[in-house]
Amino acid sequence: MDQPISPAPQHAFAAAPDAVAAISAWLGHLAAERRVSPKTIEAYGRDLAQFSAFLTDHLGDAAGLAELARLTAADFRSFLASRRNSGAGSRTLSRQLSALRSFFRHLEKTSVLKNQGLAALKGPKLAHSVPRPLSVSAAGRLCNEDVAAAETPQWVKARDRAVLILLYGCGLRISEALGLDRRDAPLDDDTLTVLGKGSKTRIVPVLPLAKEAVRQYLDLCPIPLAPGDPLFVGIKGKRLKPRIIQLLIARLRGSLGLQENATPHALRHSFATHLLSSGADLRSIQELLGHASLSTTQIYTEVDRGHLIEQYMKAHPRARSI
Repeated sequence: MDQPISPAPQHAFAAAPDAVAAISAWLGHLAAERRVSPKTIEAYGRDLAQFSAFLTDHLGDAAGLAELARLTAADFRSFLASRRNSGAGSRTLSRQLSALRSFFRHLEKTSVLKNQGLAALKGPKLAHSVPRPLSVSAAGRLCNEDVAAAETPQWVKARDRAVLILLYGCGLRISEALGLDRRDAPLDDDTLTVLGKGSKTRIVPVLPLAKEAVRQYLDLCPIPLAPGDPLFVGIKGKRLKPRIIQLLIARLRGSLGLQENATPHALRHSFATHLLSSGADLRSIQELLGHASLSTTQIYTEVDRGHLIEQYMKAHPRARSI
């Protein structure tokens, strides 16, 4: 069942009444029609509150719609500069710029006003992030340890284990694993067809361990599943939601003493990193992960530089004679 939509949060906007009404209408639109998460709406509301407070000081009075329409790229840059001087990091500034762009696009779409000042702005450069995989032993423990409550049904335990093994054993995104239907269950075939981002399909190998885990889950599952039904279901027979697996891993993380980066997506990172460490080539890993570009896959080379140096020393003809 869908969660009820929270009303747009209330903020103290230092702006003229018509601008306050426009901001509130936009936040309400995000909640009711775009179904943006409450936390994101809260953050965007804070961003607009800070922006309106800046404009009051910058312009000398509370800004209304007429003033918003006349803002230039220099005005927006001044706001970002003031936030930077207040200690805001690049990710915060990037989100605030995104919030402003979304707000002004909404004003243009609803024929309230049009402002081209934001078009000339470039977002701040973000620090290059590197995936944080789990160790081989940590990934294995995450997939096999049983920390469920005593009253948890055996079929639920089997279901959760099957999902985790598919995430790690096949490098699936959580949405890909939970998007599988009963007809997709890898029981006899050695491969699995996955529907990934952009509705692109790819074929991934399935380990015998993963096939056995899925088979055990289906043998125990008390809910009859037709070919077109979801493969992984909750206790009410509906498609399993990602939040259930996220909470499961959070519980396992605490019980097993694993690092904070132990998440469902970390199992996908671990899949790629462990393959690379064992000698798999980047092109193969790219195909298995479903990356459109090899440059996306190359980020895993930064995770395991030691392995790359070792392979270089083994393969380069001059390295062998040094």
